Amino acid sequence: MTPFARALSLLEAFTPHDCWLSSRELSVRCGMPASTTWRIAQSLVILGYLLYDDALRKYRLAASVLALGYGAAHNSGLQRSALEQMQTCADHHAVHISLGTRDRLEIVTITSCRPMRTMRDLPTPRAHAGLSSSPMGWALLSSLPESERSFLMHNAERRAPQDGPRLRRQLCRAVAQVRELGYCTSIGDWDRDVGILSAPVLVEGRAPRVISCMCAASRFTTARVQRELGPRLLALAAAIQRSGGAE
Repeated sequence: MTPFARALSLLEAFTPHDCWLSSRELSVRCGMPASTTWRIAQSLVILGYLLYDDALRKYRLAASVLALGYGAAHNSGLQRSALEQMQTCADHHAVHISLGTRDRLEIVTITSCRPMRTMRDLPTPRAHAGLSSSPMGWALLSSLPESERSFLMHNAERRAPQDGPRLRRQLCRAVAQVRELGYCTSIGDWDRDVGILSAPVLVEGRAPRVISCMCAASRFTTARVQRELGPRLLALAAAIQRSGGAE
């Protein structure tokens, strides 16, 4: 791993729930020697990407990192144009709508919308999901060339080789669904009480994305998917593709 990649790995160790991390905690999360972690952290402090508190003896992200995130969000015309349509869909169908993209071997949520009215049984989507182990990941993988899909699956399986056969079966089923219907479905595969519908979103010149809707499994019936949620999600994906391609 290059020094640059190590620095990025260190920055990614921070989460909304862990604003302050010690050098030891960073070392454990990143799988790097303590001396290497300390040296990189000090460099990031000097560059303005981390802050260090002498009293806490811990680091946190600095404003320069936020500026990078704002720059990425500002350049995401697809995200801006999709948000209003996603919210309309979430409100009308009482589902959670999310738009994600691939980050190495994970699907990361770019933006999401939940219905304005309170829904007690509405599950909360995760900010990250496994590329090889989630319906969102399967939908995105289905849009990739076979060689790229196999390469990513091979690397994902190295993390949990015992799950490889099961994940490949689920992926094959999802690929077949996307080819036939334009989307893939999952009830209980990712979360026991959750139904998920996912479709790839392809815009020329942009990284592949995936649009998903999620609701309680009890409201995720086959009839509702075929008559209501499936067609609506495909229409939403097409609208995002058109708006994204026009910008």
